[in-house]
This record gives sequence, structure tokens and C-alpha cells, in this order.
Amino acid sequence: MDLEERISALVAPSLESMGYELVRVLLQGRTNLTLQIMAERRDRQPMTVDDCAEISRSLSAILDVEDPITGAYTLEVSSPGIDRPLTRPQDFERFAGFEAKVETKEPVEGRKRFRGQMLGLNDQNEIRLVVEASEIVVALANVKSAKLVLTDALIDWVTKEQEQ
Repeated sequence: MDLEERISALVAPSLESMGYELVRVLLQGRTNLTLQIMAERRDRQPMTVDDCAEISRSLSAILDVEDPITGAYTLEVSSPGIDRPLTRPQDFERFAGFEAKVETKEPVEGRKRFRGQMLGLNDQNEIRLVVEASEIVVALANVKSAKLVLTDALIDWVTKEQEQ
């Protein structure tokens, strides 16, 4: 288990109990480390500054006790935003129908970068994506990064989801 996975395992239960879902843990930098914790509200309402501050206080205490990172670092708590990263299997299902950019670790059909409409996951836990009028599949394990593309349709959908 790498360090980001260990940190995820440490903070996810606390986030869940507070009413949030962990979206991503990212440790960046070489000399000035930044630990980014990206979370969203389980009720799908927009994250506020107060939400981020509450998460930061709670997770700071956990991270201070567990001390998974050697040396100094900056804790940054954020929301995923509208053009969010797609990091969990449920993200690819939840945002099926929207445009996404996907980068793979290994080439798929001779390419590593794709932009197209997501169709969700198939039975083999592969992302289905329509790219240039043809469907491709990418194993979740082969995804290096994926994120939604900001479109009017996505903005409309997020706005309606938040009104509910």
C-alpha cells in the first residue's frame, strides 16, 4: 500500500462519519510537500469554506496522531468542483453521459489520451467511452487520470442536482 492509499484509509472513516465522501488524496511536491484531501458532501450540496475548515480541523488531529508523513507538509482541503477528477468506480457511473478526458498508463488502441462521452462501466469494471463515433473500453486499473470536461450540460446537471 502506498502512502496516499494509507492516508486514504486513515481519513476516509472520519470523513464518512462527518457526512462527506473522500474523492482523492494527493501528495505533491518534493521539498515543500502539500497533502491535498479532496472531499464532497454526501448530500451532494456544494462544499463551503466552513465544510473545508471543519474537515481540515478533524483530519489535522488524525494526521498529527498517526503521523504518516515524515517531515513538514501543508494540508489542503478542497472540493472537486464541477470539472472534477474521476477517481472512484462510482464516479464513472454517476457521470455517465457527460464528456470526460481520460489518460491511460498503457496505450489502448495505440493511444493514451482520450476525450469523449462516458457511458459508465461494463461488467468487467472497464470504462466505456465514445470517442470520435466509436466506443472504446479502458480498464479502471489502466487509468492514470480522468476528469470531467466543463460543458453547459454538466453545469445544468450540477445546478439541478444541488436544487434537490
